[in-house]
Amino acid sequence: MTSRFRFVYWLVGCTFAHLPGMKVVVPSTPADAKGLMISAIRDDNPVVYLFHKGIMGLPWMAKNRRSIGPVPEDEYEVPIGKASIVRPGRDVTIVTLSLSVHHALDVADELAGDNVECEVIDLRSLVPMDTDTILESVGRTGRLLVVDEDYLSFGLSGEVIARVVERDPTLLRAPARRVCVPDVPIPYSRSLEYAVLPTADRIRRAVLEVVTA
Repeated sequence: MTSRFRFVYWLVGCTFAHLPGMKVVVPSTPADAKGLMISAIRDDNPVVYLFHKGIMGLPWMAKNRRSIGPVPEDEYEVPIGKASIVRPGRDVTIVTLSLSVHHALDVADELAGDNVECEVIDLRSLVPMDTDTILESVGRTGRLLVVDEDYLSFGLSGEVIARVVERDPTLLRAPARRVCVPDVPIPYSRSLEYAVLPTADRIRRAVLEVVTA
């Protein structure tokens, strides 16, 4: 995904997420993509449906092996506003969405070998957001890391942390952390672009900082 399309992708998502009455969904897997599309079509409210180009299986783009999977042929719905715990864990809750779900799972599998168990939550829906699932998870792990391919300031990551702190700040045994894009223009160069995106390396470092805090 070029910097231009990446910027437009998240600009649209954040803009509509701020508008009362709009629902915003962002699937991370082929199966969820179908189920959320059916739910969006059947919903009587306006639903903004976003899908990251990095998990579309396009032949000219780098793909994560987790973004390709079977899709049931039958009709089914994935409920809008219900997050999915895609990997249970005990040490830290990673809240994320879209392509970053796959990066977080890669890191979680790697760190499991070092006895660090990450619980990964795929939001699937920005609006409405499944706050209850986030709170229940943080209540078990006591630690929170939010990974989002958006700018650090005024975005989803701050909203997730605010909801946890406002509901019950005693859930956190360590300060919450974020892995996002710094507040800088997205570089057009591919190598520089990866320097600011929430890559697996950045997620790994943040997880280790959280669990040792």
